[in-house]
Amino acid sequence: MSTPDYSSALNFIAACWLVFLGVWLVASVSTKRTVYRESAGERARYWVLLVIAYFLLTQGRRFPYPLSFVLVPRTALSGWIGALLCGCGLALAIWARVVLGRNWSGVVTLKENHELVRRGPYRFVRHPIYTGLQGMFLGTAVALGHLAGFFAVPLVFVSFWIKLGQEERLMLKQFPDDYPDYQRRVKRIIPFLL
Repeated sequence: MSTPDYSSALNFIAACWLVFLGVWLVASVSTKRTVYRESAGERARYWVLLVIAYFLLTQGRRFPYPLSFVLVPRTALSGWIGALLCGCGLALAIWARVVLGRNWSGVVTLKENHELVRRGPYRFVRHPIYTGLQGMFLGTAVALGHLAGFFAVPLVFVSFWIKLGQEERLMLKQFPDDYPDYQRRVKRIIPFLL
């Protein structure tokens, strides 16, 4: 049984995901022309994990035990902790997307006149959109509480790790003088740690 406060937290989380999707769809129409795009096989390496994580997160309570086991009780407190994590993750992802501007792509690409962006959240992590999305997944998992959702979080991390590895190899080729220094100074996905 959920309380009105818990339900409000879940509604906030759902709104965060809708805002994320809306911003990404609207912003995707104004990107630079693509001059290189990864192959479908390369893309599948991380997309499969992301899709599995999505189903674990959103459908976890429908899975058989132990995946449906409620690890975090569904209370107003856990709901709003999850909502706070999700909201902060959304804010970071949107900030990073705005700063990245027309260089953005949902897949590993190289854009025409591609820029090496090192301002805004890119001063703290090289892949802040992934950091933000990871926060959104974690917040949603905390709020929903089921074990399957907590299995989704590391799957998302691995998916992003594979994708950012491909992106970094491309950036090293495109910016051989500047990117190695950026890599030395700024962590990949977790500020000051990783």
